[in-house]
This record gives sequence, C-alpha cells and structure tokens, in this order.
Amino acid sequence: MRQQVTVRIPASTSNLGPGFDCLGVALRIYNSVTVIRGNSRQRQEKIVTEAADLFFTRTKRPRFAFSCSAKEKVPRCRGLGSSATIRLGVLHGLNELAGRPLDRPSIFELCADLEGHPDNAAPASFGGFTVARDENVQRFKVGASLKFMLLIPDLEISTPAARKILPTKITRADAVESAGNACAIVAAFASRNYENLRGALADQLHQPFRKKLIPFLPHVIAAAEKTGALGAFLSGSGSTICAMTLRNPGKVAAAMQRAAKTRSQIIITTADNHGVQIGNRQLAIGNQPNFGLRFETNAS
Repeated sequence: MRQQVTVRIPASTSNLGPGFDCLGVALRIYNSVTVIRGNSRQRQEKIVTEAADLFFTRTKRPRFAFSCSAKEKVPRCRGLGSSATIRLGVLHGLNELAGRPLDRPSIFELCADLEGHPDNAAPASFGGFTVARDENVQRFKVGASLKFMLLIPDLEISTPAARKILPTKITRADAVESAGNACAIVAAFASRNYENLRGALADQLHQPFRKKLIPFLPHVIAAAEKTGALGAFLSGSGSTICAMTLRNPGKVAAAMQRAAKTRSQIIITTADNHGVQIGNRQLAIGNQPNFGLRFETNAS
C-alpha cells in the first residue's frame, strides 16, 4: 500500500469573457500537492480538511491520518484556479493512498461540488479547453500556437466578493450578445480556428460589473487588442487579466503591463493538455454513465 504520493495540477483560466462558470482552459503553470499517510501534528488548512471529509464520506473508505504539503506556483486569489488545484491534489492524493476507489471523472465531480462551479475544476482535471455543464464536460486539445499572456496584478480578489457585485438580472439584448459570443468561442476551440476568437470575448454577464474592483480592466483589454491580440478577458473573478494571441506575445504582454499602471507580473504560457498527473503517470480519463466527456479526434 502506498504511503506517499505527489500530484501535479495545472492552473486554469476560466469564463473567457461570456462563458461564465462554463468555459475554461488549463495552463502550463502548476501546483504540486504531496499527501503522506500517517499522523501529523501539522494543522491542515480548511480547504484540505473539507476535501478530505468529502472524499471519505463519498467513498465510505475507512479514514486514515495524513499530512499534506504544497509547492505553489499558481498565485492565490488571482482568478487562476488555485483553490481547484489544492482540492484536486488532496482528492487525488487520498484516492491513490486509499487504493483508487474513484476514477478521474468522479474526482472532478467532488472538486466541482467543493468549488461550487465546474469551470476551473474541469480544465485542471482533464486539461485542454473544456465546456462544463454541471458534471457534463466536453474537452478539446489546444494547439501550442495559441499563446496566453497573463497580467497578474499585486491585488487579491475574493471570489465571494466578486460574485456579490453581480446583478440578478440583465437585459435580453445583453444575454443574446453573451450567448452568441460564448458559442463562437466554443466553435473556435473545437475547430482550432483560433482567429475566430477575435471579437468573441466581450461579455455583459460579469466583466462590466467587476471592473469596479479592477478599474484598469478595460484599458488592459483595449491595449492587448490594439497590439494584435485575438482578445483579452478577466480570468475567473480576477484580478488576473488574460489575453490570447497567435503572434507577438511579448509585445502584447508589454502593452498590457503599460496600460495597467499598477504593480504586476507577466507570465506568457500555453495550454496544458494533460490535466492532473500522479507523479510521472498521466491518468486515464475513464468514463461513467451520464458523464459527457468527449474528445476532439483530430487533435495532435
């Protein structure tokens, strides 16, 4: 029986503008979570104990003591799925030490339950670009030609606070615009015709309201697009702003940073197409009833 396991989980950028709580992309930035069987005097964070409680409750496996540590490269409270990486790391780690009672889709479902929405849990679990409707996930590989520029301000944003400022109603015209753009984004990723992302990242669901918390958001988006990016958007609930481009990523990133006029760091990366990894082992996707996980068959 295994006594220790290390899980590597990618960051994710979610929403992509109008795909609120539905769309996400896994990124090549990683947290590593190590779970060790045995008693520990270390006091675990609430996010760890909640994941463990749910795992043992759902699997009905005997509880065992464990310790947990993380090497974090995904910044916290910046809209890059940091909480999903920790939850997935704990869940997969316990699953390995307990003899693998759950497959990857089942662990995704537990993480989505803990998160309250699936848009980070899905790409972090399966990699690539994902469309999540509750537990139903469609997943597509993302080409290395598509670059992601992340402007990460020195500003933490609480997800509950970012949700609290959203209105309960929007106009029909705004809903139609956002729905049309979200459909265009999915079609662009499914076909890998990324040029069709241009002009499709605008939304009326959350960004117009969240710019109260991140006042430089529209300036950074405009600067990215003016410099040739396909578009830019608030990553998750922020504060990170993500732009996508097929050319000149350094030039786009520099323009974003100038427009922000605030302390920030820039990361330029590509999509991760593997999702969670246990040590050096890539996980099989698996399948189960009512789990709509699908793949792009012609992706490399």
